Amino acid sequence: MAKKRRERRENDGVSSEHEDVKAEDTQELKEAQPTEGGSARMSLLILVSIFTFAASVMYLVYRNFPELPDDEMEKLKIPKDMEDAKALGTVLSKYKDTYYSQVLVAYFATYIFLQTFAIPGSIFLSILSGYLYPFPLALFLVCLCSGLGASFCYSLSYLVGRPIVYKYLTERARKWSQQVEKHRDHLINYIIFLRITPFLPNWFINITSPVINVPLGVFFIGTFLGVAPPSFVAINAGTTLYKLTTAGEAVSWNSLAVLGVLAVLSILPVCFQKKLQKKLE
Repeated sequence: MAKKRRERRENDGVSSEHEDVKAEDTQELKEAQPTEGGSARMSLLILVSIFTFAASVMYLVYRNFPELPDDEMEKLKIPKDMEDAKALGTVLSKYKDTYYSQVLVAYFATYIFLQTFAIPGSIFLSILSGYLYPFPLALFLVCLCSGLGASFCYSLSYLVGRPIVYKYLTERARKWSQQVEKHRDHLINYIIFLRITPFLPNWFINITSPVINVPLGVFFIGTFLGVAPPSFVAINAGTTLYKLTTAGEAVSWNSLAVLGVLAVLSILPVCFQKKLQKKLE
């Protein structure tokens, strides 16, 4: 009987500890809760203002483009499918050499704009980069745009996104917060792993990271390195752009296998470190 009571107390202690951790995580997220209704409205107002400013910048970039025939101007839009990407690629490749800086700036600004506001379409721009530029430049460009765009999205969430995360994503953010705490000592490896694998949507990682205290520097480096493998696949597919009919065709079983291997390699140092620590203890 004494043994059973002792085991019951130990189990109660473990359960209590788990509940304390859960409560602590939830309390941490509750800091994102707006203190009054006006706070949420102010966040929305700031978000709309920032988006309007960014859209104005994109309009200036668009206006700075050289004069084109009407049929080509119609193709200068954010691609929604592979046909749009092909049409856009046709126009940009025609003027890329003559107006190199304008095309590059337009590509750079558009990619970051999409990433910052979590607007779909960046996958088509990644594929398009492989068609327009040499592979090393295309890979660096996509990784840089992804890193900067995700970091701007992070900053935007830090400024105005906390009420949204608290209201709509509390439980998911709490669970991910627990995972982040487990990998706090090797957070870059963990971010790289998440960027390579599809376990968490990129938009979710971007908007919740500032709320659960993922450092911006670690976030940027992990994103810059982590998007390289999937970008490699997309850019490589872009070299045969006109053979593609959907974005899904850019991914083959071989490329999925390579991504799986790279994902495992990104997390291996963490596993070895944990085993080494256990042995030393």
